[in-house]
Amino acid sequence: MRSPTSSPRLRARRYLLAIGFVATIAVSPTGHAQPANWPSQPIRLIVSQSAGGSIDIAARLLAQRLAEPLGVNVLVDNRPGANGLIAGEAGARASDGHTFLMTSPSTLTINQHVYRKLPYDVQRDFAPVTQTTSIAFMLAVNVASAFRSTEDLIAAARARPDAVRYASAGIGNQSHLAAELLAGAAGVKMLHVPYKGEAPAITDLVGGQVDFIFGTMPALLAQVRAGKLRALAVAQPARASAAPEVPTALEQGLRNVEVTGWTGIVAPVATSPGAITRLHSEVTRILQIAEVRDTLARAGAEPVGSSPEQFGAFIRAETVKWGDAVRRAGIVPE
Repeated sequence: MRSPTSSPRLRARRYLLAIGFVATIAVSPTGHAQPANWPSQPIRLIVSQSAGGSIDIAARLLAQRLAEPLGVNVLVDNRPGANGLIAGEAGARASDGHTFLMTSPSTLTINQHVYRKLPYDVQRDFAPVTQTTSIAFMLAVNVASAFRSTEDLIAAARARPDAVRYASAGIGNQSHLAAELLAGAAGVKMLHVPYKGEAPAITDLVGGQVDFIFGTMPALLAQVRAGKLRALAVAQPARASAAPEVPTALEQGLRNVEVTGWTGIVAPVATSPGAITRLHSEVTRILQIAEVRDTLARAGAEPVGSSPEQFGAFIRAETVKWGDAVRRAGIVPE
């Protein structure tokens, strides 16, 4: 009888753990035989935002489409707060082979530069599945605001330093860093009001408790189209197809104010490589469906569907980029 210690699966698992995330990326793409009985229970998709955020929007769209081909329910489990740390820890600790983490730059690439100690290790605890979307960032104010343009907002901040209040989804979140890029480009100081997620930050902006947010387009567009918010700028080189009437920050004389968000799926490292392969295959197939692509595009998100290797390389590059951005923003790790 073969010793348990000599099983190919255990040897592969030890190999993955020994050489870390880079090796996990190398051996987790398609090519593994998928488990015959996977999935054998409902799949849980942990989301590092509250309902209504950009990650949640993409997660629910995928969950609806995944249930039929996988033959099980796909449950969206919102775990907002602490800039994605809560969701990240829950994802890292999951060991049932049916739990995955759908998240954003904060959890995987920014938090390690913002906090001295994380409850998870990105390289050790996760295996990449796929980048699901690329997301445009938008600067928005309340529709009743006196700020009719980015120039108005900057002029007010210049006249009264720290009087203009901006919301973010948390300290070190991309929405925080985007606003700091804006402040740096304009040479002004503004007051940061962090929230436990993007959705509550937008709720307070609609309610008039803060002056603006530099947030993700999928989360903001519905409020803009409903006439509750006014979009002033997008933080990308060209205008967004979902809102072509909104000028870019560059068009308004603000250089280096470029922020691109994204969503992606990672698996706890103990997840079967075959399960990762199957989920990757189904998610990337769904992202090619015209109706799904159109839905995402109208929300300001571009479907991606990268391979595990590509997503792993992307995570590494993003980690370096946002480390530099955190240092430029003067954020001291807590």
